[in-house]
Amino acid sequence: MVGYDPKADVRSNSKFEVALAGSVSGFVTRALISPLDVIKIRFQLQIERLSSSDPKAKYHGIFQASKQILKEEGPAAFWKGHIPAQILSIGYGAVQFLSFEQLTELAHRTSLYDAHEFSAHFVCGGLSACMATLAVHPVDVLRTRLAAQGEPKIYKTLREAVMTMYRTEGPLVFYKGLAPTVIAIFPYAGLQFSCYRFLKHAYDWVLPGDGKQKGNLRSLLCGCGAGVISKTLTYPLDLFKKRLQVAGFEQARSTFGQVRSYRGLMDCTKQVLQDEGTQGFFKGLSPSLLKAALSTGFMLTWNSLFSLRVSLNSR
Repeated sequence: MVGYDPKADVRSNSKFEVALAGSVSGFVTRALISPLDVIKIRFQLQIERLSSSDPKAKYHGIFQASKQILKEEGPAAFWKGHIPAQILSIGYGAVQFLSFEQLTELAHRTSLYDAHEFSAHFVCGGLSACMATLAVHPVDVLRTRLAAQGEPKIYKTLREAVMTMYRTEGPLVFYKGLAPTVIAIFPYAGLQFSCYRFLKHAYDWVLPGDGKQKGNLRSLLCGCGAGVISKTLTYPLDLFKKRLQVAGFEQARSTFGQVRSYRGLMDCTKQVLQDEGTQGFFKGLSPSLLKAALSTGFMLTWNSLFSLRVSLNSR
């Protein structure tokens, strides 16, 4: 997820409206990209190489995985973990957009902002994402586990998942994978914000002009570009996070192939490199980039449209 231009939208809205805009845009985006998220998670957790030449590999590519999931688990499988994912999107969007607005507002008061705009957006974007991550990480763990399980389900409902995880693994289970998440989220979100601003300036330089239609297209294209760039550069940490989040959840993964136990981030990195090679760090990158491009582009466009509508209605 990523923010928008504080000069254009934020200052005309209240803090509540900014948080509401972030939540609504996150809700709509999540509903549309959920199938890509499920496929990405399945790829990330598969130990076997993503190749049709490997007879043990369950999933080979986006289309093959889609057909396999549809055949074995039905269409509802593409929205497994959707409820916690929506809670994650709404909460994350609200905290991130609100904190980014406050941080950039603070940065605007200093003389350094205009001289170092790219750096200011990188830092403000990274800090706002860290705040949002700490607030919603337990929901992210729940989303990952529900999306990762096959049939028959280990957790049939969100409530059952919370109770079972707490009883069998303790309260710290909800913060598994936090280290790689925090390490990755700062540069990921920072690059989203700063690259988005940079790409908007480049777009205006290449295609000068005015108009609402141009502004919406610019937000979509620049948001897609920012999402792809930031996701590619930080992707391995996202894979490590998912592997650590399902530690102790091997029973639900048994039908998908091999499973591994990791003692921490460094051990996970070492085992992936030894067993799966450097390509293992980028398993699921294709659906992840598609998801990042669509989610970031839609998030920016809808947030911009919703922020403008809220601002007009509140006058």
